[in-house]
Amino acid sequence: MVAIFEYIDRLFAIVRPRKLLYMAIDGVAPRAKMNQQRSRRFRASKEAAEKATEIARVREELKARGAILPPEKEKGEHFDSNCITPGTPFMERLSRCLHYYVHERLNNHPGWRGIKVILSDANVPGEGEHKIMDYIRRQRAQPNHDPNTQHVLCGADADLIMLGLATHEPNFTIIREEFLPNKERPCEVCSQFGHELSKCEGLNGSESNEPPPVVKEVQFIFVRLPVLKEYLERELEMPNLPFAYDFDRVIDDWVFMCFFVGNDFLPHLPSLEIRENAIDRLVNLYKKCVYRTGGYLTDSGDVNLKRVEMIMHDLGMVEDQIFKTRQSKEQMFKMRDKQRKMQQQAPNFAQMHNSQFKPTPLGRGIQPAAIQNPRQEAARFRMMANPLDAMVTP
Repeated sequence: MVAIFEYIDRLFAIVRPRKLLYMAIDGVAPRAKMNQQRSRRFRASKEAAEKATEIARVREELKARGAILPPEKEKGEHFDSNCITPGTPFMERLSRCLHYYVHERLNNHPGWRGIKVILSDANVPGEGEHKIMDYIRRQRAQPNHDPNTQHVLCGADADLIMLGLATHEPNFTIIREEFLPNKERPCEVCSQFGHELSKCEGLNGSESNEPPPVVKEVQFIFVRLPVLKEYLERELEMPNLPFAYDFDRVIDDWVFMCFFVGNDFLPHLPSLEIRENAIDRLVNLYKKCVYRTGGYLTDSGDVNLKRVEMIMHDLGMVEDQIFKTRQSKEQMFKMRDKQRKMQQQAPNFAQMHNSQFKPTPLGRGIQPAAIQNPRQEAARFRMMANPLDAMVTP
């Protein structure tokens, strides 16, 4: 709980709100998201049980070989993500602690004076970001609303970008933790870096006394939606339309089309993957549909299903090619990995022709040259095949 308080304090110092602080915790989600959550929770539980079995097996094998192992982690050290479900004792305790935190900061912290604080805990149904968006929409409907209000929303979900665009607020910013792809994780057995669980060899005598690695401080990044809108306006530009071009309507259509790529409520279509330029493909199909039909997909939340059917029909025409391309890429990657492994395991015969091991043509009066230092020559070949062996004295 203290760590949560410090995290909120850091966000408060970065954003420095002047009028309102709205803290929303996920409540009971809609049924569509419940189905998605159940599948994720069951899958996570199954993977956790399989990982625990694998860790126990690896530890037993290392013990049988006499390797040095750190003590097993106690069961209380593992944080079960199921406890953050609404209605659990943990969420009730979190709500009481946040009430105390808000009361203490409003009374004792000078930066919180004059700020309206709203806390919507897990007892209020709905997801946290949707509760915040509902509040923003209600504020926009007020007669005294300032259209230049700056909104800063903190969260790691990509859905926040879609929700922020759907509000059509001119000044909307999303703050989130910096995402570091391919971040190295420690081994589950020895807590060291540089190898996977299946290749763990235990602790060495020198490494067992080393201090733990220094954890880098989490950095935050800002996603400024006005800048994103400028890029989208350039990307979704459609000249020579037979009717007036309305960029706000186009933004609503773009957000609607992104639903087909998947979100918390809907599974994505099998032929649409973001890494395979699915959004660009949908944009091209959308432009063709607008030119053909002379209208937009959505109108104030209502969807024109006939126009959506045209896009889905055009997408179905290229689905076979998408699946064939995906299969050929997977086969190419598998072949490339197989060749790389074979190159790592096979000796480098090309270098052998430039050494004293090269084949000698034999004939009358020709004798093969004697090997001068076979160990030294073999060590040189090994260093050529694997540069890391150069640090090992032959």
